[in-house]
Amino acid sequence: MNMEAFILGCGGMMPLPYRHLTSVLLRRDGDLFLFDGGEGTQVSLRRLNLKWKKINAIFVSHTHADHVTGLPGILMLSAQVERTEPLYIYGPPKIAEYIETSRKVLDMYINYPIIVKEITAPCIVHHGEDYYIRCFPLDHTKTCVGYTLEELDRPGEFNPEKALQLGVPVGPLWGQLQKGNNVQNSEGKTVRPEDVMGAKRSGRKFSFVTDTLYKNTIAKEVQGSDLLICEGMFEDELIDQAREKKHMTASQAATIARDANVKRMCMIHYSPRYTDKELPKLLEQAKKIFPAAELSKDRMHIEIPYED
Repeated sequence: MNMEAFILGCGGMMPLPYRHLTSVLLRRDGDLFLFDGGEGTQVSLRRLNLKWKKINAIFVSHTHADHVTGLPGILMLSAQVERTEPLYIYGPPKIAEYIETSRKVLDMYINYPIIVKEITAPCIVHHGEDYYIRCFPLDHTKTCVGYTLEELDRPGEFNPEKALQLGVPVGPLWGQLQKGNNVQNSEGKTVRPEDVMGAKRSGRKFSFVTDTLYKNTIAKEVQGSDLLICEGMFEDELIDQAREKKHMTASQAATIARDANVKRMCMIHYSPRYTDKELPKLLEQAKKIFPAAELSKDRMHIEIPYED
């Protein structure tokens, strides 16, 4: 099952000609999850030829303009196609008011269900058969949350030689064992999945953290992430400004990645004071703490493979 992230916008505060505002799309097999929707989100979706009309759910970190101004356009465009599935929108207090006010003021034509749920972190906000999406509190100038998508453990590898040794013939019974069901072998004896399956294999974890004062508790929330998208808004020399505005420096993002033992960390939500030519300074500072740190950029594609 494929899982991949698309950086739709990596900027903070205000858009630049080459940098849209913060938004990340996570595609997991046939499901599409949007994390924040800053200005320019639609543009990147179109340029990447992503099926925005099939977005299952939107997860909003907070209701500052640079994280939500792209949402009304997405809601309106989704009504231009034959959509019947509900669109879920999750976020902290005020997200329901923002969506409802936008619909009224813009006189939106909406022909599909929109279900808005205001959340109180920490909690599980959305789930499927083999995954769940959880939120946790951050510390910003207004209520703000981070998110993780975590997959459940996968079954171990099926051992066909063992199955044959236990008298289970090739065919549908093998599939039943792999689904976790007991079967009867050719002699009428019960064969259990654990008799022919290896140890369970871990699922994947994606984490999204932006707009927060540095907190050492964040590392626990994103522990072991295969991919962490994390705000790295300022250089270390501006740490006082970061504290005042309740944002983080590149080194603080790297500290979270290191302490959480993540596999990959891409910074996002850069201050508009940094041009693309100046961003390497942030990367240099982050790499001193977490050598695998990366700079995200608009329309960047990141695959999130299984470890085994």
